[in-house]
Amino acid sequence: MTKLNKTEAAKKIKMLVFDVDGVMTDGSITYDENGVEYKTFFAKDGHGIVRMNKSGFITAIITARNNGTVAHRAKNLNFTELYQGYKFKLPALEELMEKYNLSPENVSYMGDDLPDICILEKVGLACCPADAVDEVKDVCNFVSKYNGGRGAVRELCDFILETQGIEKDYIVAEGAAK
Repeated sequence: MTKLNKTEAAKKIKMLVFDVDGVMTDGSITYDENGVEYKTFFAKDGHGIVRMNKSGFITAIITARNNGTVAHRAKNLNFTELYQGYKFKLPALEELMEKYNLSPENVSYMGDDLPDICILEKVGLACCPADAVDEVKDVCNFVSKYNGGRGAVRELCDFILETQGIEKDYIVAEGAAK
């Protein structure tokens, strides 16, 4: 698929899909002595997701790992869909597009590493954080100026809302981004 410029592509977006490690987090994985995995999320990114949901967008996570922390974060932010344990992510994306009757041009995906390329090559707005691997940056038409877990998600959300002429909502949704 030939990529439109990011502004033209953003005008058509109805669904935002995100990887987790390296996108919604900085990519660090912390374990305690019992093997319990911990992740740290950026509150400002979370508020961006809340604003997308409040504005009527479909929001989804597709991640290769299974983690209770991710499930909790997805529930806390009211993500529309959560797909965990998908080492190969394209079938999950295809299922989402079919479920919501969307074409690839209606989808934005943000990923940061090689397993994300299969989706990034298919969607209308292919996005990545500033610290994504070069091969990912090469297929994206939106490269954030922020790193994963440090504002890349929020920058994308704000960009799409602004491009589509949706006013900023300064009222914080109950239980939102924290």
